[in-house]
Amino acid sequence: MAENNRNRWLILLTVMVGTFLGAMDQTVVNLAVPKIMLDFNILTADAAWIATAYILANAVFVPVWGKLGDTIGRKKVYLWGFSIFIVGSILAGFAWDLGSMIIFRIIQAIASSADYPTAMAIIAVNFSNGKERAQALGIWSSAFALAIVFGPLIGGPLIDIFGWRSVFLINLPIGLIGIAMALTFIPESVSNKKSVSFDWYGALTLGTSLALLVFGLDRGYDWGWTSLPIVLCFAGSGLFMYIFYLIDSRHPEPIIDFSFFRIPAFVFTLVNNFLIFMCLMGGMFLIPIFDQTFLGLTATETGLQFVPMAFAIMLAAPIGAGLVGKLQPRYVIAMSTLVTGIALFLFVGLDVRSSSLDVIIPLVVMMFGMGFGMSQRTGVIAAVVPNDEIGSASAVLALVRNVSGAFGIAIFATLLNMSIEDNMLAISAHSVVNVHTPAVMQQATTLMYLDAQVLAYHTIFIIGSLVMILAAVLALLIDVKKTGKGEEGKEVVLEI
Repeated sequence: MAENNRNRWLILLTVMVGTFLGAMDQTVVNLAVPKIMLDFNILTADAAWIATAYILANAVFVPVWGKLGDTIGRKKVYLWGFSIFIVGSILAGFAWDLGSMIIFRIIQAIASSADYPTAMAIIAVNFSNGKERAQALGIWSSAFALAIVFGPLIGGPLIDIFGWRSVFLINLPIGLIGIAMALTFIPESVSNKKSVSFDWYGALTLGTSLALLVFGLDRGYDWGWTSLPIVLCFAGSGLFMYIFYLIDSRHPEPIIDFSFFRIPAFVFTLVNNFLIFMCLMGGMFLIPIFDQTFLGLTATETGLQFVPMAFAIMLAAPIGAGLVGKLQPRYVIAMSTLVTGIALFLFVGLDVRSSSLDVIIPLVVMMFGMGFGMSQRTGVIAAVVPNDEIGSASAVLALVRNVSGAFGIAIFATLLNMSIEDNMLAISAHSVVNVHTPAVMQQATTLMYLDAQVLAYHTIFIIGSLVMILAAVLALLIDVKKTGKGEEGKEVVLEI
């Protein structure tokens, strides 16, 4: 019995390595983006696709891997995902331009998306006791917070000393350790209820719709919002989304169960989650660029700014969980959203004279606000759907979270470029240069462009804070009408 108990915890440690590696990769790549922009000679809107493509591919393939794991074996799928992720990381480390980087990031994302559903299933199978399973899932979720802390600590020095390619190549030794542990400790398992008709056409049409939509948002500024390619992107996105609805609404094992959307609390929780993560991911993408472009910080110094926010979310999460049953979820979620919006507004004061503390304080406030609302949002989803569909509903929540991140990065990067151009025109119209020598004119233009860029960041964060106010108001419409307990004393494990 002691041996089995020890093996279970070794299994938990093993899947935590995979989760940590995937989460850390997303953290350190954001730190590397400014260096990649210089190396590839690309703009912020172009660089946004390094993160956007990853998020989209990850979102679409999570249900694919989950179904395959249930059918052919979770250990097989976990190992396949881990192995492909290492290959994708090596390829990304040798990327020669933006196009190749995006392709290799998509390979990484498709592989990384295997971790979440298979790791959770492996833990659930090997920890049959409800209380022990909840403890194991809680420990497993801490891998995300650890990645936030150690990602910058590891990635910053790697970028400064060895260059941005090292943040991808470091995945090889860590990944090999993870694969060796998985081969040694994880037993094979399959679901008693195997999938026999996976919705491949639904997955394909959903992915196509999302890709066209985000691509249109990303390129709309450069190509013109009314240009034929952009109009076709949006029209194609709508068409494929409609086709996806027709397919999924009739499929016996749909990717998204559309009956959930008849539940108002479910819908408003998704909307709140979408708006929050849209602004969060968009802001988190821009901060490292601001740090290294205008404050002159190194990648290591930038990374260190993100460490305190991990402790903020670890402090706030149990506070939010402790409020379950004491306050209505709508009030906790609304307050969480409002605090996050206040944090975004604090970024409005950033300029070239700002210190690291001016960045750290808003980040800490933002993550604290996010932290104490996380369990409440997941709790609402678990409470308003039938108990045997909590897993499917949670998958929809995860999908919305990933898609909203792609939206946020694309929209924020596009709005930033539009605002820079508008500010440059306004500043030029109200500026007078008395000396017209080439050197003075060049210096004046540089200063005006610098001012236009900083003001554009202010505009972005003002917009983000206003969106958060809207999200907080909508959170008040969340009305939980039933508990998630189908029987007395049944325990529902919530993802924190």
